Amino acid sequence: MASHALRQYRAKRNFSVTSEPAEGGQASAGARSFVIQKHWARSLHYDFRLELDGTMKSWAVPKGPSLDTKDKRMAVQVEDHPIAYSSFEGTIPASQYGAGKVIIWDSGTWQPAGDAAQGYLAGRLKFELHGQKLHGKWVLVRMKGNGEKRQPWLLIKEKDEFARPAAEFSVVDEMPDSVKTSSRPVRKSSRIGLPAGATKAPMPATLAPQLATLVDSPPSDPRAWAYEIKFDGYRLMTRVHGSDIKLFTRNGNDWTSKLVPLRKAIAKAKLPAGWYDGEMVMLNDKGVPDFGALQLSFDAAKTNDIVLYLFDIPYFDGHDLRAVPLRERRALLQGLLEKNSSERVRFSDAFDAPAESVVASACKLGLEGVIAKRLNSTYVSRRSTAWIKLKCSQRQEFVIGGYTDPQGSRVGIGALLLGVHDEDGVLRYAGKVGTGFDHRTLGALKARLAKLTAAKSPFSKGAAIEGRPHWVKPQLVAEVSFGTWTRAGSIRHSVFHGLRTDKPASAIVREKPADPKRIAKRGSAAAANASHALNPSLRVTHPERVIDPSTGITKIELVRYYGLVGDLMMTHLTGRPVSLVRAPRGVAGQLFFQKHAETEKLPGIRQLDPALYINHPPLLEIVDSRGILSAAQWNVVEFHTLNTGTKSLQRPDRMIFDLDPGDGVAWAKVRDAASLLHAFLQELGLPAFLKTSGGKGLHVVVPLRKAHDWDTVKGFSQAVVIHMAKTIPQRFVAKSGPKNRVGKIFIDYLRNGVDATTACGWSARARPGLGISVPVAWEELASLKGGDHWTVRTAHARLDEGNRAWDDYAKSACRLTAAMKMLDYPTAAST
Repeated sequence: MASHALRQYRAKRNFSVTSEPAEGGQASAGARSFVIQKHWARSLHYDFRLELDGTMKSWAVPKGPSLDTKDKRMAVQVEDHPIAYSSFEGTIPASQYGAGKVIIWDSGTWQPAGDAAQGYLAGRLKFELHGQKLHGKWVLVRMKGNGEKRQPWLLIKEKDEFARPAAEFSVVDEMPDSVKTSSRPVRKSSRIGLPAGATKAPMPATLAPQLATLVDSPPSDPRAWAYEIKFDGYRLMTRVHGSDIKLFTRNGNDWTSKLVPLRKAIAKAKLPAGWYDGEMVMLNDKGVPDFGALQLSFDAAKTNDIVLYLFDIPYFDGHDLRAVPLRERRALLQGLLEKNSSERVRFSDAFDAPAESVVASACKLGLEGVIAKRLNSTYVSRRSTAWIKLKCSQRQEFVIGGYTDPQGSRVGIGALLLGVHDEDGVLRYAGKVGTGFDHRTLGALKARLAKLTAAKSPFSKGAAIEGRPHWVKPQLVAEVSFGTWTRAGSIRHSVFHGLRTDKPASAIVREKPADPKRIAKRGSAAAANASHALNPSLRVTHPERVIDPSTGITKIELVRYYGLVGDLMMTHLTGRPVSLVRAPRGVAGQLFFQKHAETEKLPGIRQLDPALYINHPPLLEIVDSRGILSAAQWNVVEFHTLNTGTKSLQRPDRMIFDLDPGDGVAWAKVRDAASLLHAFLQELGLPAFLKTSGGKGLHVVVPLRKAHDWDTVKGFSQAVVIHMAKTIPQRFVAKSGPKNRVGKIFIDYLRNGVDATTACGWSARARPGLGISVPVAWEELASLKGGDHWTVRTAHARLDEGNRAWDDYAKSACRLTAAMKMLDYPTAAST
């Protein structure tokens, strides 16, 4: 049945090219699964899939789901997909059907209201969703078709406690990420004492923890991090909902029945409802966590002395705190535990000392190491570089694939044979461990291994293993410390610390330290994306007002866009005078260019010192992302910056070439023109950075040291344009004006005047379609389809890249002296 239903799916795809699954995936034994995949194909849409009759029934929802019961979202039915498709996240190659990026936007389980098959066939399928973002009652209603190849349906939210007006909250805009990455709700709770960024939300039944990335040296910006003990224990996620207290391992296994004394201690502490993240440990007589003792306590079913250290609180009292910065989540948690103190439930303190000192002290005390956490980071249910681990010695988990016989008077086993999975899921031999066992452990291990006897080696072929080992099924996981890895991929000087029952053997791979420099960059990018949302204190007036009649984009959509990219924009706005283009009646109405304004009612925007610009009203600067949202509420569509900083306006710090095509110029010629200009600038020894204009053309930017005055930079840029026009007159003109540009491109050097401005990176443009100006790499030029390649509605497709293409911008700043000599341009005005 399922195989027949997947014929159309398989016929459309070449599985030797695409990484999409051809088939597979088991039907759920209990509640059926659902997934919503955000898909950037020819246009952005959301693929809504429900598990039914052995496949995933699928609909393409162009605008995505809405929590507003008044919104009836078009859902076009497409071919059934295999159940295995629910875990697909990646990029479908350009040559394939549905080419483009796919992320898992939401996932969970669904329950039909009545008979699911009957409701589906009748064209009115009612159900409840239990996802990470979507909850409550929904309905899919089939429409009467007009001969379409694909059947149209409507996806509608039904009235319940999860419904919210569209003007108040847009789940697709304010929670745009993969659930494998992060979900960032943003509305501030009205409750006193809750930090900004908390949002009222139902508490999920399950929650995956945030995991740390292994590094081999402390972060380069130590003051941005908090340092905690790396506890030698088991990760524990605690869900408190009144008297209902559940304890889960990092993999979601319910250990409440194994931890009855700890559950009683948590109940006695009277913690408010919420999800609490922590680590359970056994302390030795010196107060140091002892993993071996913890393992023995479980083996003997004696867990009375287990202590739980809590270090995070992703949900609290009916509110989602995952979008709240770490420092504020920890402050809230610390206050709660001070009021509800318990010897068995403790707060994990952070150390106010240099990272090297904390690590050294931890190692002297015999601790496993230190966890460093970026103070401004959000909480994400995945492994993250916002949390990093610094270990005193190398230590990780290994899969047990066999053992050797004991020698001499030893009993039980001689050594455990260990392995880790490679990128293809193959178990590779990684050496053995023969120390760290006591008499009792040896006997217990032998008894467990005897039940897992296997006829052949579970390791990959070619593994050099001496003697006559006993093979076992690769199901047990051992925690092992060791001195080093050999070139052959084996560990040396290993010590056994215990078995881990909280991690599946299939997930064990070799841990490799990440590059601290890359982590610093990722941390900056994460910080740039941390404020996906509206400022909680911002009140948007007339949110329904249409800004762009050609697309129907409203004011609230534009404000949400700027909430999404605000911190990315700050890279281009910080420290620069700004001019604002306002469109009170939308982009089709009259536009106002605002360089000066009273800023008392515009948080995040300040007036510059009038002395910077003599005989001129004070200019404006946007000082943080609040200012971007304040301006958007003030009907600002475009943000333009001057070619200088706010400390001194006497000299420019960049030179801009705006490629402005005339009527009749094909886009391919604009791309060629940018390449030609780039080549000439390289010949002059000048660095050049590229960005889309958001309109018809492209911007080429040369970062400068403040070594030349305005007239020199403008004059030299004009000389470059004149040279290009003389050299390739069939492509370029050196004079502005529509008549001069017909069929040709004017490289606008006038952007380099003392008063001139240019649309900054990530600014929308006040023209039909609301294109945006986006930094790009030169290698991407050939793939651009226009100066408005990305728009306010398609910006999600570029967020992962952010400003990465311009990483080297600041350090590339140069003087023009050598280039002016090459072009035979006078250099008297340079210093």
